[in-house]
Amino acid sequence: MLDKNCKIYVAGHRGLVGSAIWNNLLSRGYTNLVGRTHKELDLTDQLAVRRFFDEERPDAVVLAAAFVGGIMANSLYRADFIMMNMKIQCNVISEAYAHGVKKLLFLGSTCIYPKNAPQPMKEDCLLTSPLEYTNEEYAIAKIAGLKMCESYNLQYGTNYIAVMPTNLYGPNDNFHLENSHVMPAMMRKVYLSKLINDNDWVSIRKDLAIRPVGATIPEKDGKVRYEIDETSDESVIRKVLAWYGIEDNKVTLWGTGTPLREFLWSEDMADASVHVLLNVDFSDIIGIERYSSVHYGATTDGAVDRNHSAGRGGAIPSLGEIRNCHINVGTGKELTIRELSELVVKAVGFEGTVEFDASKPDGTMRKLIDVSKLHSLGWTHKVEIEEGVQKLFDWYKKSIE
Repeated sequence: MLDKNCKIYVAGHRGLVGSAIWNNLLSRGYTNLVGRTHKELDLTDQLAVRRFFDEERPDAVVLAAAFVGGIMANSLYRADFIMMNMKIQCNVISEAYAHGVKKLLFLGSTCIYPKNAPQPMKEDCLLTSPLEYTNEEYAIAKIAGLKMCESYNLQYGTNYIAVMPTNLYGPNDNFHLENSHVMPAMMRKVYLSKLINDNDWVSIRKDLAIRPVGATIPEKDGKVRYEIDETSDESVIRKVLAWYGIEDNKVTLWGTGTPLREFLWSEDMADASVHVLLNVDFSDIIGIERYSSVHYGATTDGAVDRNHSAGRGGAIPSLGEIRNCHINVGTGKELTIRELSELVVKAVGFEGTVEFDASKPDGTMRKLIDVSKLHSLGWTHKVEIEEGVQKLFDWYKKSIE
């Protein structure tokens, strides 16, 4: 258990999960928290990250910062997704080790699992077959991150834990139409469609003032880039929103609506993350008896030396092969994208039509995770999807009032 006075650095503390983790730690009495915005600290800049660790010397690190997005963003920015995330992970994890951080929690994603993995997906199905192509780069980066944690633990005796959350949603979610995840993008589309039908241009412009929208649209003379905000002409706003499938009382969503997805409320994810940070050690995951007695070297007085490994990482014969030490975090429950759209329609009070464009990609058809390891470590979710969708819409509406 980390002392209440220890300094905890939350990387990505303004994001969906990072902000929820920050608030969860505060609610538990951990007030010595450190956070930096992207403008204050670029985590892809190795020297800047080193200077930060030199100055702050955190006792624990939560690595919740990442370059993220949905199917469209993953398809458009493939190089960015692998390079930006690899830089962030390498910089933070290496400097955490160099500065003697006692505990590190790395947040990944369940997109690490193969496209055709057996359902529900256990941690042991990692790297057993090919990944889903549409988010391959992001998945590879996250696999590398969890392997960094695992490998540092095996070589250096560190205590770095990787958690793999399912699809997340909640307060401070990203509602950007081009690079947000499925639920917030769907919710915003349905709400804007309703506002168009209501002829409520005051609310539409409030929405665009907070979250401007851009689109590159093919036209007769080539592709034209449009950027719309609260000052844009109504005709241009309609044109750009229509590009995203948002029309008067009609919304068009990508795919067939048949893929199954699991969703976890972000504040539940934060609670699970803090539970693991405070109560779960690497030795708890792989078996403390074989880990502490064989992996760590002995000091001159016979005590276990928890700073240096006596062995050769995963090749220590008495340990066997150590892999898949990450922890799935989710609900173990799923619904189709079409069923999700029906919950969103109900929450928004939308009376129009929702159509699916089957010419667009579905992504992975099913992504249900096995959460038995998490349950065995003492945590289960609290917010069910029906309640969560309504809570998210209530937060979204309040954010633009």
